[in-house]
Amino acid sequence: MNPTDEQTAAADAFHTGDHLALQAGAGTGKTTTLELLARTTKRRGRYLAYNRAIAQDARSRFPSTVTCKTAHALAYAATGHRYTQRLNAPRRPAWQTGQALGITKAIRIGERDLSQKTLSNAALRTVARFCHTADPAITRHHVPHLRGLEDCNLHAELAAHIVPFARKAWADLQHPDDGAVRFDHDHYLKIWALTNPKIDTDFLLLDEAQDTNPVVEQIFLNQRDHAQLVMVGDSAQAIYHWRGAKDIMTGFDGTQLALSQSFRFGPRLADEANRWLTIADAPIRLTGTETVPTELGPLTRPDAVLCRTNVGAMAQVMDLLDTGYRVALVGGGDSLRALALAAHDLKEGRRTTHPELILFPSWGELQDYATHDPAGRDLQPLVDLVDTHGTDAILAAVAQLAPENQAEVTVSTAHKAKGREWARVKIADDFTPPPDSDQQDDTGRALPGPIDGGEARLAYVAVTRTRRGLDLGGLSWIHRHPDGRGGPHAPTRDPGLLGAEPSEPAHEA
Repeated sequence: MNPTDEQTAAADAFHTGDHLALQAGAGTGKTTTLELLARTTKRRGRYLAYNRAIAQDARSRFPSTVTCKTAHALAYAATGHRYTQRLNAPRRPAWQTGQALGITKAIRIGERDLSQKTLSNAALRTVARFCHTADPAITRHHVPHLRGLEDCNLHAELAAHIVPFARKAWADLQHPDDGAVRFDHDHYLKIWALTNPKIDTDFLLLDEAQDTNPVVEQIFLNQRDHAQLVMVGDSAQAIYHWRGAKDIMTGFDGTQLALSQSFRFGPRLADEANRWLTIADAPIRLTGTETVPTELGPLTRPDAVLCRTNVGAMAQVMDLLDTGYRVALVGGGDSLRALALAAHDLKEGRRTTHPELILFPSWGELQDYATHDPAGRDLQPLVDLVDTHGTDAILAAVAQLAPENQAEVTVSTAHKAKGREWARVKIADDFTPPPDSDQQDDTGRALPGPIDGGEARLAYVAVTRTRRGLDLGGLSWIHRHPDGRGGPHAPTRDPGLLGAEPSEPAHEA
């Protein structure tokens, strides 16, 4: 391919030696552009990949002058290899780890009883959250918010109890040979980051910059004085804020350029994408490729169905299995199986160790929380699914899932679909419009509420996964919403449990 004017401008800016932030919209050839930059210089470079699969693909594309690794691979070579013995240690239940740290009894906060297991889980999750930050020490804001303890005073009481144990756990993790806490890859990445490492290179390329954890951001930006920094990503695809990720592109001190010509889809789909980009106040708008015919309309046989939530994905899987399709689920069914097993425990009158449901003593209390507490509203789809189908049917459906290469249709959440594409995509019906506002039109009818910016970014990711056909399905309401015609939009909010994706990228070591 001949470079576009935008790609040529990026190469020209790169050759000046200035730091560069490249906004690359969906399907605009960002990796091809980075490859172009690397092949037009004799300098040595490093490509910092988002996960191991991306790093492996990049190695086959970039010249030998560019080393392609994840941040974890760099950290392992520098520091992590000293912890190999602990990385290979057998798993142990969190409550046993907590007991070794001194967590030996339950406590009560507000109206909730917190078992030793709950407190142990919270302490280890606190350490995990700390490892994703650029912070030098564990403090109360690293303590996770638990269901049923959303009040800030109750959380402060929880944090006062948890922080000392989390700090003890972090101290335990500093010993290379042995310790009570199970050592994982994020631990050595954080240990390395705290040494303020210097990466020996002439230029450093950071991919997927819009979803960079603060710990990786800190490592990347600290190379500024001796290496040219080039970041590439799409601020409109920043959909992991709730997991600690941070879009570091828009405020980056350097030359700001864009790739807006999408080679994935045609003009009609670009128009649909731009509708969401406008709502999200994104820095770019896309242009489709005229020679790529992408149709918008109903699809009877989509290649992929994209859902807003994990539970929405489970419902789609069950419906498609009932109609005889071979169905795959992106990321597998482990998270859905864990939710179903947690629900089964609660229905049987047993507490569950699932981190999001751990404080509920029974299914009835969870039902009441989901129905009446505003903080539990996103649990209602889970409750409805379990009450309608039962946990046995959900577990049976998970067991019937096929590998993607053997499936007739693939189901995915929009979060897990990021970075993927299919020929024909249908949007599931759990992408619901925002609730009505308290304002009325001239006829006394309630006006639609504003669309959340985070939801707009997620919708943008969903609609741009296709090449040939898109069935808007659950997002069709945008054509009737004022924001779909250029109205204002609201700030981002956390998507909650059922939008959250518990799995992390595969790390390279």
